[in-house]
Amino acid sequence: MFKQIGIAALVLCSSLVVPANASSIPYPDIGTPAPANSFVADATGTITAYFYATDAGYDSEIGLKVNGVSTGIYGLMNHTSFYGQSLVLGSVMMGDILEFELRVLTTGTSWYSDPLNNPDLKNHTYATGFAGDSFIPMGTYVAFEDLPYLGDVDYNDHQFVFTNVRNVSVPEPASLWLCAIGLMALMFTRRRVAS
Repeated sequence: MFKQIGIAALVLCSSLVVPANASSIPYPDIGTPAPANSFVADATGTITAYFYATDAGYDSEIGLKVNGVSTGIYGLMNHTSFYGQSLVLGSVMMGDILEFELRVLTTGTSWYSDPLNNPDLKNHTYATGFAGDSFIPMGTYVAFEDLPYLGDVDYNDHQFVFTNVRNVSVPEPASLWLCAIGLMALMFTRRRVAS
């Protein structure tokens, strides 16, 4: 029994470090804050943003920080861009830490993919995998909420797909506990078999 629990926990733990994939687009849980996201460069090269959609009254544009430093490149205005329009946000090295910035021109506020850098300390992004189509390649879909304290919590105000980006979100604490329990069961089983 312990062996099966340990194997199941090992499978679960390995799935926690796999990049997030294929949840619903648009955000499926309107009214509920999305889990926080953390992004890295998947390979050495460039980060390209593709405009997906907008449902915002405010005017905004996207930018990028690489390892905490802005690339200084902004664009893909939400009310003048078209589906699939692209913008190269800068060059990266594999593993660089990426932080997306939504610069809301109407209010003069910026919202970041790292909640700790937001004035309200809330998570203003929803991210999932994007399979690609004839206009936008496969990548990571990221949608922003542009209102303080998450406003209407619909994460559809400015939506993009980024290439060469991997979402390495931290697992929820409950998942970490489950993983730890399973690993302990696996260790117990190994000791028992070795005796």
